[in-house]
Formats: sequence, C-alpha cells, structure tokens
Amino acid sequence: MKLKFQLLTSAVLIIVGCGLLIAGFCVPPVGIIDSSVLIAFGEILTFVGAIFGIDYTYRFKVSNNKSEIKDDNK
Repeated sequence: MKLKFQLLTSAVLIIVGCGLLIAGFCVPPVGIIDSSVLIAFGEILTFVGAIFGIDYTYRFKVSNNKSEIKDDNK
C-alpha cells in the first residue's frame, strides 16, 4: 500500500513539476508570480518526483528479491 502511494505521489509531482516548467516559459508574468518562481518550483517538484520514483523502484526490487529468496528456501 505504501509503495503504491509513493508511486502515485511521484507521478503526480513529476506531472505538476513539468507542467509548471512549461507554464513558466509560456505564460507572461502578470505581476503576481514571476516566471522564475514557476520554473524553480517546477524544477523542485520534478526533482522530488524523480527521487520518489527511484526510491520506489529500488524498494520494489528489494521486496521482489526477498520474496524470491523465501520461495527458494521452501
């Protein structure tokens, strides 16, 4: 359950981060939020999403390896 939540969170963060990166280049600043703020926040979300995704991948591999080892020992 925790791994599925982590994967979903990482996917959402990557999508939102990439969307903000695109918006930072496409949307003219209206005086409230500068494009550099959008770009920086988008980069942060993309980076965090990638870290979550990498962590999910290795946790999934470790849990699979543990189950394979248990099956081999039986």
